[in-house]
Amino acid sequence: MSEALIALPFGLVIGLIVGGVGGGGAILALPVLVYVLGEGVGPASTASLIVVAVAAAVGAGALAFRGHVCWRLALAFSAPAAVGSLLGALASTAVSPAALIVAFVPVMLVAALATWRRTTETHDDEKGECPALSGPRILLAGFSVGVLTGFFGVGGGFLIVPVLMLWLGVSFRRAVATSLVILTLTGLAALASHLGTGSGLNIPITAALAGSTAVGALAGTMLGRRLPER
Repeated sequence: MSEALIALPFGLVIGLIVGGVGGGGAILALPVLVYVLGEGVGPASTASLIVVAVAAAVGAGALAFRGHVCWRLALAFSAPAAVGSLLGALASTAVSPAALIVAFVPVMLVAALATWRRTTETHDDEKGECPALSGPRILLAGFSVGVLTGFFGVGGGFLIVPVLMLWLGVSFRRAVATSLVILTLTGLAALASHLGTGSGLNIPITAALAGSTAVGALAGTMLGRRLPER
């Protein structure tokens, strides 16, 4: 069985996660590309950005029609995140692939802790109102997430949703929808940075994974409507 066919079921799972909870796909996409599909860390980082950006764009489009997106917040968050992703991508070229994988582990642990903290918060309103913009908080949050996005070649959604909720006071449903818009914008910025640094790309594998991820993301947005906030 070719690697492109093997990628299909993994893409569906990644899409379900991204569409359902607003992030987390990169936690699976990068290891799948490296350890299951045999891609190098550099090309896998680039491919994972494409995969997550496609899933996020599909999910964001579906949730935008339901009025869940905080557009001003998404744009304000994405601007410093784009700058951070460029710097992160440049910094990643000075680090060995093995070091990137090792450094990715504590980032995943931090994300797990943030997600656990999120579940202990109370958000009674399913959608809530979009919060007032706080410039310094948004700049710090966006830039920090952007650096991680560019450095590891991940979407960053597994950090964006907890940050939006715990740091910026966004309700769960709006955090998921807004995260998908941010993921799309920052993912494209980080992708441009990675392509600019000469990262290679396996087009058949990337296309197969991205296509199945898009299908999974659409299903994930519908499944996410049935998920409890806690």
